[in-house]
Amino acid sequence: MGKKNARSLTCIASLACIFISLSGRSASAAAFDYGEALSKSILFYEAQRSGRLPDHQRVTWRSHSGLEDGKASGVDLSGGYYDAGDNVKFGLPMAFTITMLSWSVVEYRDQIAKSGELGNTLGAIKWGTDYFLKSHTEPNVLWGQVGEGQSDHACWQRPEDMTTSRQAYRLDPSRPGSDLAGETAAAMAAASMAFRGSQASYSNLLLTHAKQLFNFADTYRGKYDSSIPVAQKFYSSRSGYADELLWAAIWLHRATGEQKYLDYVAKNAAVLGGTGWSITEFSWDIKYAGVQVLASKVLLDGKAGSYKSVLEQYQSKAEYFLCACLQQNSGAQVQRTPGGLMFIRQWNNMQYVTSASFLLTVYSDYLTSTGNTLRCNGRAVNPSQLLNLARSQVDYILGDNPRATSYLVGFGFNYPRQVHHRAASIVSIKQNPSFVGCKEGYSTWYTRRQSDPNLLVGALVGGPDVSDNFADERNNWEQTEPTTYNNGPLVGLLARLHNGGSTRKNDQNLVSLSKAASPLPSPSSRKQPGDGISIDQNVTMSWDYRGQRFYRYGVTVSNRSKQTLEKLVLKIHKLSGSFWGLTKLSASDHAYTFPSWIRSLPPRSSFTFVYVQPAPLAEISVQSFARAS
Repeated sequence: MGKKNARSLTCIASLACIFISLSGRSASAAAFDYGEALSKSILFYEAQRSGRLPDHQRVTWRSHSGLEDGKASGVDLSGGYYDAGDNVKFGLPMAFTITMLSWSVVEYRDQIAKSGELGNTLGAIKWGTDYFLKSHTEPNVLWGQVGEGQSDHACWQRPEDMTTSRQAYRLDPSRPGSDLAGETAAAMAAASMAFRGSQASYSNLLLTHAKQLFNFADTYRGKYDSSIPVAQKFYSSRSGYADELLWAAIWLHRATGEQKYLDYVAKNAAVLGGTGWSITEFSWDIKYAGVQVLASKVLLDGKAGSYKSVLEQYQSKAEYFLCACLQQNSGAQVQRTPGGLMFIRQWNNMQYVTSASFLLTVYSDYLTSTGNTLRCNGRAVNPSQLLNLARSQVDYILGDNPRATSYLVGFGFNYPRQVHHRAASIVSIKQNPSFVGCKEGYSTWYTRRQSDPNLLVGALVGGPDVSDNFADERNNWEQTEPTTYNNGPLVGLLARLHNGGSTRKNDQNLVSLSKAASPLPSPSSRKQPGDGISIDQNVTMSWDYRGQRFYRYGVTVSNRSKQTLEKLVLKIHKLSGSFWGLTKLSASDHAYTFPSWIRSLPPRSSFTFVYVQPAPLAEISVQSFARAS
């Protein structure tokens, strides 16, 4: 993890560029198993654990690490989570992760339970909150970080082998950190609600600490990265601490029902920016959109009281964010890639996709439950459109994208294999206990051009660039590094989609075929006479981009004979766009053959390739082939 200059990436013909299906079905043609994705997205947290691992640990290639954290400072700071592919415990993103995991349970507890994952989700939350309880050693003291990024990034080691600095950094009245203390207060308040139905005493303990942390954050104001300057290059608090103060207060109001916290949110609405900022991003750094959505819920639930006017201002800002996501705003819009993915910035864009999609989903539910609609630029928007856009983003993540790639590791068939992650990329200490040194890790493991020895199941990586391109390379940290805060909102999204939600429809603003400037191209099926080869084409997605309609076509080539097919040559005319999953034989003609990773096609099997263009279907036929003897 780190901030580096963005670089241009192009998709090359490799296993990472296309989903190959022996069943003959493309990834986008089938409904996704959101339940499987949910289980895997939760399992990822067990790979990120620091501290002494429990006997019931399911990610068995990990072992104990960071057991001495904090001892040099006289405090036990073992436990918690490594934020991404490194071995530092950064407090701000960790707290945001726990807030979002807890919010997922608060909103969708029944759906998560119905999926059989409530225990695992609460376990993931508790691994974080137990660490926060250790870190909050006094009412006005919070230990905010263990380790530091510069030395950590100079080494490539398993967490179990760490030789880098494990210095602990603390916040107190002389070194304040209102943003970090506020976010941790929000996390513990939200978590107290998650545990309320099952562990009442633990819930009450979390709430006590949340209240103390909020008082600390509000009384001793300051940015945490001024008190912990080693965090600045990695998790700089660009938005300051005002949003976290409001964020903590609105969560404390929801967790306690106490009027004083709603008073705080309302009376500080203007001075802390809650009703001033129009935002198109929701992240570990910028919480305003989340505050605005939660404040809107108070209004929609009819509990505004004397604060109706100010909460309507909060709602106006919340709907600005949501309308920007829908691209129906009168002002700024959230950009989308040609394939339809919301795009905020190059580094780890998926974090913004999942957090925005979560807000779209919960607000859709808030509107539906109260019989309200959203208004974008003076026009009414049905709540289902919010949910449908969120669904389209989740489907993109799981494989419904121009490259037919799943960006959730271990889900589907075509997912990243060279994840930017120290623990996953180095042989497990349980398999080979030989010490891996700081520089040895880089020379032996980081530079390998092979799949990770340990599959990081459920990790949501940073994802493609603004043109839907992606390079599955370990040194491509912007695109292949996962983070804990990518998955936090995703857990709630997947639970909602798996066990409740509207009938699947295309997002009317992204792929609404009824508004197409030209009719949808008809599917095509061709069977070569006498040779047992069939070619089926279908439109798997369409979208508008810069005034032009694009189509993504999925093409399945099937060998229906009883003999293995070799040396296949396809002739393709009227192909004007990009393609993935074929090898072009020469630049001068229209001949294509198997992708580089396929040499033959067994009987009764298929392979799939895709292409994208703003035009009708290409003309595809078989030019030649051979049968295995």
